[in-house]
Amino acid sequence: MRNDASDCLLAVKGITVRFGGIVALDGVSFDVPRNKVCGLIGPNGAGKTTLFNCLSRLYAYQEGDLVFEGNSISNTPVHSMATIGIGRTFQNLAMFKTMSVRHNVMVGAHARSSSGFLANMLKVGQVRDEEAQMNQRADEVMKYLKLTDYAERPAGELPFGIQKRVEFGRALASQPKLLLLDEPAAGLNHEELHDLGELIKDVRDRMGITVLLVEHHMSLVMSVSDWIVALNFGKKIAEGTPEQIQKHPEVIRAYLGGEAA
Repeated sequence: MRNDASDCLLAVKGITVRFGGIVALDGVSFDVPRNKVCGLIGPNGAGKTTLFNCLSRLYAYQEGDLVFEGNSISNTPVHSMATIGIGRTFQNLAMFKTMSVRHNVMVGAHARSSSGFLANMLKVGQVRDEEAQMNQRADEVMKYLKLTDYAERPAGELPFGIQKRVEFGRALASQPKLLLLDEPAAGLNHEELHDLGELIKDVRDRMGITVLLVEHHMSLVMSVSDWIVALNFGKKIAEGTPEQIQKHPEVIRAYLGGEAA
């Protein structure tokens, strides 16, 4: 799946990250095509979460560039990532547990609001209009994720699988062009895992959202991904379709620790 520049939503260009004497990422480059699911795989310590944290602007990188929709995001502040169209879920749930499901989802919508602090304090007309729009957006997202029945309940009181949906909803409420999913299958049972796979594909197909997925659950990655990038020890060792990756000798060695058959 080689794409011209117009088909590339995100270009990772030679990203290198060092923590003291440890090289966490070593010149990693790949493209994420628009409206596709791109899986990012590798053993523990391969550099997957480090790359996600660079994309979220939580980590700085010493070399390389990240280009989103043709523009470098190297100097984009953390608080502006949602505004430019990058949303994220986290491996460990990062939600406001005492707040209602509705308000958790609305946090994502707030990330795209344009009114300033003073306007929010005074509740001027623009803020009232935006608040109504964010409520409507939250209603749409909760209906889509079958969360409406839990809308007014504190998120922290809900079963783990539903909490994962709430976090997914918060990311969707920010209306991302690129959705970063950091191990969304962790802790899910078999039925929830199947539903997650269908959801990821539906987000791609119906909403036109590009997904970059970090996940250890290989059956999920293989079933939903259009393209897969494999890392090991901070370096890219392979990229290709799921069928190509499953047969790639470097990937087999990385996961099985021996020579490929």
